[in-house]
Amino acid sequence: MAVSDVGIAMGGLGSDVAIETADVIIQTDQPSKIARAIKIGRSTRSIVWQNIGLAFGVKAVVLVLGAGGLATMWEAVFADVGVALLAILNAVRLQKMTWK
Repeated sequence: MAVSDVGIAMGGLGSDVAIETADVIIQTDQPSKIARAIKIGRSTRSIVWQNIGLAFGVKAVVLVLGAGGLATMWEAVFADVGVALLAILNAVRLQKMTWK
């Protein structure tokens, strides 16, 4: 399990070694929870890519505007701090989601 891409261990009946080396631990000994974990992972990956695209997009626009002399310091501050706050708010959506 240590050399696998993703290791999953069952918490209740799993051995201690398996639990220590696993990436995902299912506490309830229900293998049906694996599908839910995959859905959560896909949603998380989607939001991460949205945040990366947002950050690079806004920073690229401000960089081009700054090179042309059209962006002020406030636009640069928004491109840094404002986009970080938007990314955090976007990631908070994961807490509101339900997976069945």
